[in-house]
Amino acid sequence: MNKSESIKELATALCKFQGAVETVRKEATNPFFKSKYADLNSVREAVMPLLNENGILVLQPMVT
Repeated sequence: MNKSESIKELATALCKFQGAVETVRKEATNPFFKSKYADLNSVREAVMPLLNENGILVLQPMVT
C-alpha cells in the first residue's frame, strides 16, 4: 500500500467516524469562568468506541 492509498483509507475511516460521533456532553464545571465543558474522560467515552469500530488507533506516546 502506498502513501496516497493509506491517506485515502484513513480519510474514509475518519469520515465514517465523523458521521457517527455525537456531541459530547459538557458535564465538568469551570468555577473561574462559571462555565461547563467536556472533560477528557467524557470525550474519550464518546469517541473511543467509534474510533475502534472504524479501525482508527489513538496513541499517546510517553515523552521524557
